[in-house]
Amino acid sequence: MRKYIIKRLLISVGILFFVTLIIYTLIRCLPSSYVETMAMQLSTAPGSKPYEEWLAQLNASYGLDQPILVGYLHWLGDFARGNFGDSWKFTVPVVEEFKSVIGVSFVMGAISLILELVIAIPLGVIAATKQYSKSDYIISASALVGISLPTFFFATVLKLIFAVKLGWFDTHGLVGRNYAQLDAMGQFLDKCQHLVLPIATLTIVSVGSLMRYTRTNMLEVLNADYIRTARAKGVSEGKVIYHHAFRNTLIPLVTIVGGSLPGLFSGALITETLFSIPGIGYVSYQALVAGDIPFSMFYLAFIAVLTLLGNLISDILYAVVDPRVRIAS
Repeated sequence: MRKYIIKRLLISVGILFFVTLIIYTLIRCLPSSYVETMAMQLSTAPGSKPYEEWLAQLNASYGLDQPILVGYLHWLGDFARGNFGDSWKFTVPVVEEFKSVIGVSFVMGAISLILELVIAIPLGVIAATKQYSKSDYIISASALVGISLPTFFFATVLKLIFAVKLGWFDTHGLVGRNYAQLDAMGQFLDKCQHLVLPIATLTIVSVGSLMRYTRTNMLEVLNADYIRTARAKGVSEGKVIYHHAFRNTLIPLVTIVGGSLPGLFSGALITETLFSIPGIGYVSYQALVAGDIPFSMFYLAFIAVLTLLGNLISDILYAVVDPRVRIAS
């Protein structure tokens, strides 16, 4: 196992190198950037230098006048030393801006993931054990609806019903108008109220695929030979389903949980934008649009690291929960 982990880590480092090189190249090739916007603003001041001179000066100060490979190696050296620079758009250190917004996205992602597991797995098991019944059709149809319809549609419907028609929640924002006048508990409850609809949106659009995945795996296990043998020996149906079949159904679901690690930190760009939630998804989108290379590179490299780490954790957990799996080094 140790040799396998070391081997995977070395492979991951190589993959990370090429991924970040591709990301840096794409960001450098964006049609607009922060320096162009700043050069335009500075050139409009009375008696200022022309736009071209400001653009050349800013590009030189940020190292954008260098070839892409040279600029990438310079960025990679700073990244390896933990020097992530200052955000061009937010004018604060990249890590400081990241810390200020990651908490909201993490809370939303973690709660929606827990709700997704709590809802999808039991319903998937029910649909599989009652195949072709009315319950199976209802659950399968609901899952297909959740998979097929886009995020912005669910978000708009929830806002229309619960915010506009019923007035239970605000349509946007993380805090209400009277947030500053509330005590600590009131402020906490106010934030919780504003996160209800975004979390509900994330859960609805995610639960369908996991429900279908659970149902498919459960049906495959229920049709296995050892399940037929257990039933032939007179084992109760409840024990067959929840002791033998369900435990083996959870094995492939481990990969889903491990692969969900990046989603806890990557944010939900569409949902955060629709509800005006200042999370990492929305902030990273603003940084990309503005051509903020330091923040965009840090965020995308962070997600790449989490993706590689999630895949490694999935492989290790798969070997832990299934003794039949032996990882060859």
